Amino acid sequence: MPRDKDCASEAEIEEENTAKDKLFLNTRFWKWCFWSAAFIATATISAIVGATIAMLAQPPQFSSFLKPKSFLISNSDRKSDKDPWGALLQYNLARPVNILVMGIDRVPDADLNSAEVFDGRSDTMLLLRFDPTDHSLRMLSIPRDTRVEFSELEIPKINQANADGGPSLAARVVSKTLNNVRIDRYIRVTTDAFVELVDLVGGVEVYVPEKMFYVDVTQKLEIDLEPGWQTLNGDEAEQFARFRNDNKGDIGRVQRQQILLTALKQRLQNPAILPRLPKAVRIVGQYLDTNLSTEEMLALVSFALDLEKDDVKMVMLPGRFSAPEEYNASYWIMSETGRDRIMREYFDVYTDTSDEEENFRRPVTRVRIALQNATDDPEVIYRVANYLEKKEFYNLYFASEEPEQLTNTEIIVQKGDLEAANTLKKVLGLGTVEANSTGDLDSDLTIKVGRDLLRKLEKEDEVVESDEEEIVIESDD
Repeated sequence: MPRDKDCASEAEIEEENTAKDKLFLNTRFWKWCFWSAAFIATATISAIVGATIAMLAQPPQFSSFLKPKSFLISNSDRKSDKDPWGALLQYNLARPVNILVMGIDRVPDADLNSAEVFDGRSDTMLLLRFDPTDHSLRMLSIPRDTRVEFSELEIPKINQANADGGPSLAARVVSKTLNNVRIDRYIRVTTDAFVELVDLVGGVEVYVPEKMFYVDVTQKLEIDLEPGWQTLNGDEAEQFARFRNDNKGDIGRVQRQQILLTALKQRLQNPAILPRLPKAVRIVGQYLDTNLSTEEMLALVSFALDLEKDDVKMVMLPGRFSAPEEYNASYWIMSETGRDRIMREYFDVYTDTSDEEENFRRPVTRVRIALQNATDDPEVIYRVANYLEKKEFYNLYFASEEPEQLTNTEIIVQKGDLEAANTLKKVLGLGTVEANSTGDLDSDLTIKVGRDLLRKLEKEDEVVESDEEEIVIESDD
């Protein structure tokens, strides 16, 4: 694997020859550094400290997803001088790979270097799918309060699985809950890694939508954040992610976690952060536990090198909050129909009723659409509603304004219906489809109206006014 000096400092890089200077500026180099921080060195460091030694002997239920690269594609480009990383990446993905990622609540009294630090409940749960068939990375966020029926769980919440039976039980619970989806590997990381990583990169910029204040003496948790745009340090970022004392509860946490992941990724790709990446790698490695081998992580990095923004899709497990009279505790009640659609469209998992569901899909015009104003024109939102109603979209409602003004309109795929989002984009004639769940919670799709849509509607109004004037002139004649 590459040594840390390849990402050491700008001063050292400037001393290299012209070819290496060009490599430093190359997009693929930046991606290498980012994905290396996320995958390669964490495995190596974990192996050094003994965290993954027992897991590198892969258990029978985990089938190999690797093949030598020469069995799949030509290596001519990777072996050339233009890409010196190619010699290090000896494997490619031979098939789609599903990885369960869990952010684990810290166990207060556990020794940092002991296995007990990973025995807590999962505060964050993601199912990732690396798919070489269409070169995509898909991320499913699973709310920690999702109610599941599993006899081995002390509490019927999905976040209890790791605490009761470790990653093996967590994988079985997630697989059964999600239509028996195959889970190839797992990654567990404690929340300490996130806090230190955010501090190391100088904080992350996010918008805090409201005053956040909450104190839990038992959990030693104190949250105190002011509203507005701000750069959060590690402790504040954790507060932002863990706050749940609002009307969105655990689902608001999921949305904020996705916002933080996006902000952290943008920060890691900042050129000024490059010299800090080796230390970032070491930090993450201290808090990581996985049964991915180093070779498998290399294959994932090889795959991720060429990922573009549109190749990454995020979605949250659809559902609803439980009613107070339903249970003694609060749960996220999964929508089985929404679950089936996401597993079919994002993970290629089909059920006996999949064909029937495909044949009876509701018309796109009936999806629930939230309209969010992201311009300085307060009237544009009503004009967009009128425009869509003329196109027979009637299931519309107004959501709170987007705090950041947007140049380009965004269509947020809140519940995973990519087909509906792409159809809506064609109807609007513009916009970008954002496959994440950061839109309005009650929507299927959220339209964040940008200035481009405002300009389009203004031009269409001018055309209509011009046509009306011509009609008036002709009638006068």
